[in-house]
Amino acid sequence: MKSLDSISSTMQIVATLLTALSLPALADSPDIGPLPPVAANPDNLPTTARMALGQALFFDNRISGSGKLNCSSCHLPEVGWTLPSAFSVANEGFVERRNPPTLINVGYNKALIWDGRAPNLEKQAIGSTTNPVHKGQNMETLMKVFNDDPKVVALFQAAYGNKPNADDYGRALAVWQRHFLVTGQSDFDRYMEGNKLAMSESAVRGMAVFTGKGGCIACHNGPNFSDSDFHNIGLKRNPEFDKPEYRKILAFDAKRMKLEKPDEVTDDPGRYLVTKDKADWKKFKTPTLRNLADTAPYMHDGRYASLDAVIDHYDRGGDGVDNQDPRIKPLGLSAAEKADLKAFLRALWGPLPRLQTSAN
Repeated sequence: MKSLDSISSTMQIVATLLTALSLPALADSPDIGPLPPVAANPDNLPTTARMALGQALFFDNRISGSGKLNCSSCHLPEVGWTLPSAFSVANEGFVERRNPPTLINVGYNKALIWDGRAPNLEKQAIGSTTNPVHKGQNMETLMKVFNDDPKVVALFQAAYGNKPNADDYGRALAVWQRHFLVTGQSDFDRYMEGNKLAMSESAVRGMAVFTGKGGCIACHNGPNFSDSDFHNIGLKRNPEFDKPEYRKILAFDAKRMKLEKPDEVTDDPGRYLVTKDKADWKKFKTPTLRNLADTAPYMHDGRYASLDAVIDHYDRGGDGVDNQDPRIKPLGLSAAEKADLKAFLRALWGPLPRLQTSAN
């Protein structure tokens, strides 16, 4: 974990992150291509001071009620800004029932959290801090702690011209995630920009499967390979939910989200928790496909340990559950087509900027 003392006061990332990336004409597919510059929030523009504050807060254990958790507890930099386990870490007294979504390219997401309950990164940062299942912190208590710390006060003053407060806390965490966790060029990006040797022949064939027979592009479209929408992809109920501790957390969250008869909820309702519309039953956010090699396990509940298992799920047409998206149907992919599709997915990997600390 990084301490506040380890955060460099002279982070050299903002100018690089704000350098415009060209978005050329895409000959192979009009629906996928290199990433454009991430859109800034005009009310929360990135500055060196704001980025420094956001990084400091991200790794500060004081943002949790127990003093033992911070954002990196569920979003580790060394494993794709997620966790290599099926479920997230939970606050004391709770368990989690979802996989932590990667924060890679989170600034491109229109939908946040698996069920889309957060309207923007600024609100999401505060919500995760106060959520009793996640960090269980009281914002008034936290701001008192920060206002008693001269180093933190100085960071807030430099970033927003204010003493520590909840709004600027959310803004700082949001601006850092939005503008720092952005992937650089992948082999796919270089291929789409005209270097036809950037991807292997297998990956090129895999892109044809992705946009054609596999039908992946129906939901995984756009430069970040996500439509930011919600879909029921045909996942049967997770047998872990038979355990009392998971039944308890399902009911607890259903009650927080004001579902009727929360104690009768025995599965994760997904988007339905937010909309209360049966058409949204077990729909979850379409995740980015960039840097998939770093973000296993997969799906909203981390049930699949490998890309091969994910591809097999779609190839068999899902598990045939209620409300399954009709586009999830048997594909009849050959072993060679599956291998090519996997090669293409791996070609979407791009480097991330290095964390700036006093030790770097």
